[in-house]
Amino acid sequence: MITTSVIVAVFILAGFRIANEYERGVVFRLGRFRMIKGPGLYWIIPLIEWQKLLDIRTRTVTVERQETITKDSVTVKVDAVLWYRVTDVSKAVIAVENYSLAVHQIALTSLRNIFGQHLLDEVLKERNAINQALQAIVDATTEDWGIKVEMVEMKDVEIPEAMQRAMAREAEAVREKRARLIKAEAEQEASLKLSEGARQIAENPIALELRRMQMIAEVGAEHNTTTIVLMPSDFVNLAQDWSSVFRAKSRKVEEQ
Repeated sequence: MITTSVIVAVFILAGFRIANEYERGVVFRLGRFRMIKGPGLYWIIPLIEWQKLLDIRTRTVTVERQETITKDSVTVKVDAVLWYRVTDVSKAVIAVENYSLAVHQIALTSLRNIFGQHLLDEVLKERNAINQALQAIVDATTEDWGIKVEMVEMKDVEIPEAMQRAMAREAEAVREKRARLIKAEAEQEASLKLSEGARQIAENPIALELRRMQMIAEVGAEHNTTTIVLMPSDFVNLAQDWSSVFRAKSRKVEEQ
């Protein structure tokens, strides 16, 4: 009698299982899927039922560096990181033999394929868009396995050294072009302002005298030891008139 009670007690105790908060138990009865248990304490029938525990936390998969060719036939080396989690533990056990290995392999092949569909400039400039596209491709495949791909990020893209030098020269040429355009626009704007100023001075000669007085004040403030000799603008105009008269007389003498 005591022996029977002990056997029953051992049988009952052998069926107790504990799953952590981040774990779920997939229970099979005689080889057929029965239910999902956990978290916490639960009981399964010993010898008839068995379970497989799965971790439902987000996992990180490092996709090792792959050498692939872009759409414009440039060889690049790229590595990435993938984050995924199990959303349906029954599918993760029944639909695929080793879901972690399967996710890793599909990420490798998808990484090579997506780079073959993009130009090198797109790979370097539109990395976020490529990450999202890669995530969608991998997630579409793993959905049948009860796996949700949360995010995919490319860690580094390594291009040949010769291509790096060519891109550096291209970037330098673009910056030089931009600098020249900015300088040309500044000179054009300055010439327009100077033309407008000259037009106003021609209409109001007194403005030239005011400008000269302002310039003298500025020079005197910055260079206190500089001696400035003022010459009225009338002298300049008179000198121009005399030179015009002399040239006219010279032409008449030459004609005679």
